[in-house]
Amino acid sequence: MQKKVFISPKKYIQGAGVLSEIGEEVAKIGKAPFVLSDSIVWEITGNTVKESFDATNTTYIYEEFTGEASNTEINRLTEVGKDKEADVVIGLGGGKTIDTAKAVGDALGIPVVVAPTTASTDAPTSALSVIYSDEGVFEGYKFYNKNPELVLIDSKVVVGAPIFLLASGMGDAMATLVEVKASQKRNSNTMAGGKATLAAIAIAEKAEEILFDQGIAAYKAAKQKIVTPQVEAIIEANTLLSGLGFENGGLAAAHAIHNGFTALKGNIHKLTHGQKVAYGVLTQLVLEGYSEEEIMRYADFFKAIELPTTLKDLHLDDVAYEDLLEVGKLATVEGETTHNMNPELTPEQVADAILAVNAITTV
Repeated sequence: MQKKVFISPKKYIQGAGVLSEIGEEVAKIGKAPFVLSDSIVWEITGNTVKESFDATNTTYIYEEFTGEASNTEINRLTEVGKDKEADVVIGLGGGKTIDTAKAVGDALGIPVVVAPTTASTDAPTSALSVIYSDEGVFEGYKFYNKNPELVLIDSKVVVGAPIFLLASGMGDAMATLVEVKASQKRNSNTMAGGKATLAAIAIAEKAEEILFDQGIAAYKAAKQKIVTPQVEAIIEANTLLSGLGFENGGLAAAHAIHNGFTALKGNIHKLTHGQKVAYGVLTQLVLEGYSEEEIMRYADFFKAIELPTTLKDLHLDDVAYEDLLEVGKLATVEGETTHNMNPELTPEQVADAILAVNAITTV
């Protein structure tokens, strides 16, 4: 029996200044919120969160997230939450903070609230986490029975973050339709646990349309720390449209190649998830046999928002072929999402495609 599945968060709120409503919204979900955030994010947003909880007479627990979405950190924070008898966990920050909060919520059996402070990934809306080792090497995905109870994203906070983070979100979001189309050619199952719905495909299509139409204008505005309709559109594309699209539509090679890059040592680890996914998008397009003209359509967009399109951009200009084979091995390992696109893909084909992207995009 083939079944279609569509999953999503219960509520999504976006707008300039909405972080001030977090206390009111969380009070509808729990009485002992457990806030996870790194120290930098807490310094920027902590006063707003405190004032919002004070306004609703809510006592919250704060614990600093140390930076890696690893089982070690998840287990540590789960014990803190259990000890404090938390009844709702809040992930305040970027993708790894959010993924950790979702894992803690699942372990404790309590609702999850996601409050992204950047629009840098499509992690916020999903019912899964990407898990890394303590050293930052990709280990796998952790799946949950339900999506976050609430996703609340403050556009003013987002434009206050470094501009490369918004661009990274566009790199991640640009993978959505590319991977959905590749996955659907093989009628592969999605992260939601079934076949893609028409709604999921339409959402993925809308995400790409918004990116190409509004992305560069949004990038220029956000560089000036201002919120415009184009910025709002891109925040939604990066967060909600891409999030629903990838989870319900299907992943393929772009994200698997990102995961492969985590096997490498050196400065590539300084790059964000979305920066590496952008190069993965171009690599997937090569693997699928797209024309140079079509590949350059995506590459030119990435260049305009300063995302990596060459090996030099990835800090891999002197990379050895043997290292790229390691990327290919990790990207094609059993259970990776490359199998949704082509289960016969080899590490050599991935390594060659990574080099081909560099040849196409280097001027």
